[in-house]
Amino acid sequence: MLKTLTLAVATTAALAASNAVAAPRVERVTFSSHGEQLVGELYLPEDLDAAKPRPALVVTGAWMTVKEQMPARYAREMADRGFVALTFDFRGWGESGGMRRQYEDPNAKIADIEAAVAYLATRPETDQDRIGGLGICASSGYMVTAAAGNAAIKSVALVAPWLQDAEVVEQTYGGNDGVARLEAAGDAAETEYRRTGKQTFLPAASLTERAVMFKVPYYTEPDRGMLPAWRNEADPAFWRGWLGFDAIRAAPRLNQPFLMVHSEAAAIPQGAHKFYARLTSSRRELWLDNVTQFDFYDRAAPVKAASDAVAAHFRATLGGAGEAGQ
Repeated sequence: MLKTLTLAVATTAALAASNAVAAPRVERVTFSSHGEQLVGELYLPEDLDAAKPRPALVVTGAWMTVKEQMPARYAREMADRGFVALTFDFRGWGESGGMRRQYEDPNAKIADIEAAVAYLATRPETDQDRIGGLGICASSGYMVTAAAGNAAIKSVALVAPWLQDAEVVEQTYGGNDGVARLEAAGDAAETEYRRTGKQTFLPAASLTERAVMFKVPYYTEPDRGMLPAWRNEADPAFWRGWLGFDAIRAAPRLNQPFLMVHSEAAAIPQGAHKFYARLTSSRRELWLDNVTQFDFYDRAAPVKAASDAVAAHFRATLGGAGEAGQ
């Protein structure tokens, strides 16, 4: 019988503490996805032996983010634990190519993950038969969808996963009426884009004005997610594609070993429970107490707890990754 793990996270003070992680060697890399150049960063363990390729991970973050935000934090954590880890900017985001900017496109991002896996398999540091995928927040849905159709991804782990279907979307966005309003706003922006070739932008996050994410932490804090590399804009034409994206349908098609780290205090735990119940592959879950979605991104205690669990999962399913950082 599969076991659900429960872990109490430390005090509020520990959750609020920052955690300065010494970065491993980081190499700037580029590769292609559907004719566009993607820019990434490859995190390499300090004890890497060129004669002994390592298990490697593609690490992806929340929607509307860049590689320097939560993907970088988790890639460092994984490299400190002995894994090669690749982060990258999706098409249209950060340093990567793409004409349409700041546009959340699930299908394009799924394809970009597949391109990142293919690139990682070419690296001499990587054992191409031991590649895993680590998805955080919204990209968890993209990661499991990519993995369900890609045997090159041998194992999957998710942290604070945002996993939705039509039912969860309605629960999250104000029922049928709320979803319809967002779709109408998105359709208006799409119509204008097709008419003029110019995109409409809203703030991605704000404490004071209309934004896709209103009154949220992390993105509105300069010492956290409000980084110079991140452009605080989003094209609202993305709404129909995002609201129609069903990540939960990938669950029965996922054959890889699976780990999920989440909290009932984080975003849409009901979607995570629904996804987990539909899995037929080897599966494990770890539920942390009283950890918010945004604290999973960069707070010391939950990041360490999640990273330790993820590293243990990938060691068990991909093979040893050295003992660096332990």
